[in-house]
Amino acid sequence: MDPTRQLRQLVNGYQVSQALHVAATLKISDALAAQPRGVDDLARITSTHAPTLGRLMRALESVGVYRRDDAGRFANTDLGEQLRTDVSGAVGGWAAFVGRPAHWTAWAGLLDSVRTGDNAFQTVHGMSPWDHRRRHPEEQVIFDAAMTAMTGSLAEALIGHYDFGRFATLADIGGGAGGLLAAILHSHPGLRGILFDQPGVVAGAPAVLGAAGVAGRCEVVGGSFFESVPPGADAYLLKAVLHDWPDAESVEILRACRRAVPSDGALLLVEQLLDEGPDPVRTVFSDLNMLVGPGGRERTRQEYGALLEAAGFALVSTTGTGTPVHVIEAAPVVRRQQSSSR
Repeated sequence: MDPTRQLRQLVNGYQVSQALHVAATLKISDALAAQPRGVDDLARITSTHAPTLGRLMRALESVGVYRRDDAGRFANTDLGEQLRTDVSGAVGGWAAFVGRPAHWTAWAGLLDSVRTGDNAFQTVHGMSPWDHRRRHPEEQVIFDAAMTAMTGSLAEALIGHYDFGRFATLADIGGGAGGLLAAILHSHPGLRGILFDQPGVVAGAPAVLGAAGVAGRCEVVGGSFFESVPPGADAYLLKAVLHDWPDAESVEILRACRRAVPSDGALLLVEQLLDEGPDPVRTVFSDLNMLVGPGGRERTRQEYGALLEAAGFALVSTTGTGTPVHVIEAAPVVRRQQSSSR
């Protein structure tokens, strides 16, 4: 491809991203799940302006998200199917989130972040993403839906590549509404769980755990992982938690976990690795997303090892999952006091 054309496509990538955001928000792919539809029919279902919706559909057809038959009706392609809300692991929830004004405008602060090292979201909005979502609960709902949607395929990969059955009780720290923990418990009937996140976040957990049939084996606890995490588990899981935070805060979270993890227990981090990831482009742009959004970063295996050591853990192993994330297993470092003989 001509380099000018190739670079122009990269520069204009934001246009495709926002068009996908609109399609996901309007649930167009859901409307096309059962049958092809014409623009007027789609406009009626989605409460949109038919001529303008037609322009959106034509643009998304050009990049392979939808296809049009001889009668002018649109249908999902394999890409379009991934915008449906009822497909496990689909990216529709993420598309609906990333085009929201708060997230979208934070990326406009990337230049300042590169110049100063400061978090773009904080610079642009004057508050953290967590504070913003607390002030705007509707944004929390959209964010939670995005995280839940992304958990589907990841849960299958984790269960297929890592043996959670060797534990008696697994605590999912920062586990949201419990989608991942529910899937793990469902696959391991002898395992018990503890779900821990902010009180407002775990409020939605009973429905998720109940739908998976595991509510009776899972305790739900609200709190802050900067203060303490619940005791009583022999394994503690943190999925995509530490990459949200700078080093100092990450160590603080890990130290709170260290106070709860028993001496023969395990700490499991589920994170991307800059030096071992199967999809390096995704991981390095995820690193920029952490800079822009929550203010954290993606890290190498060595960098995670240093964080763990600072919090009283030793890195034991990393396990690939066939996805961009690894399971980073760590064990507590037990420092025995030596008594001197007299």
